[in-house]
Amino acid sequence: MSKLGIGIIGGGYMGKAHAAAYGSVGTLFETALRPELEMVCATTNLSAEKYQKNYGFKSSTINWKDVVNNPEVGAVVIASPQSTHCEIALAAFKNGKHVFCEKPLGASVEESRTMLTAADASGLIHMTGFNYIRTPASQYARQLISEGRIGEITWFRGEHTEDFLADPLIPTNWRTEGVSNGTMGDLAPHMINAARALVGPISTLSASIETVHKNRPGGTVTNDDQAQMMCKFENGAQGHLFFSRVATGRKMGYAYEIHGTKGSIRFDQEDQNALHLYTMDGPEEEKGFKKILTGPAHPDYKAFCQGPGHGTGYQDQIIIEANDFLRAIYEERNIWPTFSEGMEVNRVVSAALDSSEKSIWVKISDY
Repeated sequence: MSKLGIGIIGGGYMGKAHAAAYGSVGTLFETALRPELEMVCATTNLSAEKYQKNYGFKSSTINWKDVVNNPEVGAVVIASPQSTHCEIALAAFKNGKHVFCEKPLGASVEESRTMLTAADASGLIHMTGFNYIRTPASQYARQLISEGRIGEITWFRGEHTEDFLADPLIPTNWRTEGVSNGTMGDLAPHMINAARALVGPISTLSASIETVHKNRPGGTVTNDDQAQMMCKFENGAQGHLFFSRVATGRKMGYAYEIHGTKGSIRFDQEDQNALHLYTMDGPEEEKGFKKILTGPAHPDYKAFCQGPGHGTGYQDQIIIEANDFLRAIYEERNIWPTFSEGMEVNRVVSAALDSSEKSIWVKISDY
């Protein structure tokens, strides 16, 4: 059984999620490649030492270069702010490390392209962190679509809506500053990724992006609260996407509805273990959406539980990611979503920002 040293840069919410994932993925998926938590990097010595102790790492540091230079680290997980992703990834590839990078990939499309070029040139494994599309239900939705169960896709509606900033009296904080922390950098990439995974590449779009609560206690909000965009996919399907962090009452509104010539699919992350399928076959009096509860027969479910309907959760999505990353390294082949997907999602975000500013339809190929 081979072992792989894992270095995680960023020990906060996502750093903890990845540490927990790599601590359990070997047992759950019985992986051929077993990860070992080698080093964690945080911004202060106190935090680094805390994460090392609580998460089970062998060592800690406040300098990310220590992680990418550590000979015991074979793969680097980047869970630090978006502005740091490019420099870290380039250094990691240069030092022969495989790289998993949280979304958004780079701070700009140009950075994302630079990261992808370096990744491809290195011959190493690279992956972008889009965890929500990995639920057993969404994986099954992709399978149904690829098998032609709902025919040719004609329309897609997707949203990623939450309400953590719905209250205008919440003071300004790190989430209210910088493009990468706004809705277009935080929530939008996940649903854009879902749209691409389920329907295909987007060709054109028209977006409207706004800040609903421009002023909060403590100062002015400098990024966006919500956005919507109409789009056209390369396969001819039409679509509408909506993203919001001020959608009152929505806690995890990662949801989509897909219409095809033979049927439809509905999904809502707030009920992530169920998929709703409608097909046009059968007698008229029996037609309607069927609720499918995920179980061992669906992708990646059996590793967690042998009982249908018992369900998986958020942390399980991160564990599935870890399994995919380890499998890619062991099999020496990249597994989707790679840096290429991260870059393509960033292109759509960039196009949407430009479209909203100019109030025009734009082509993704121009970005």
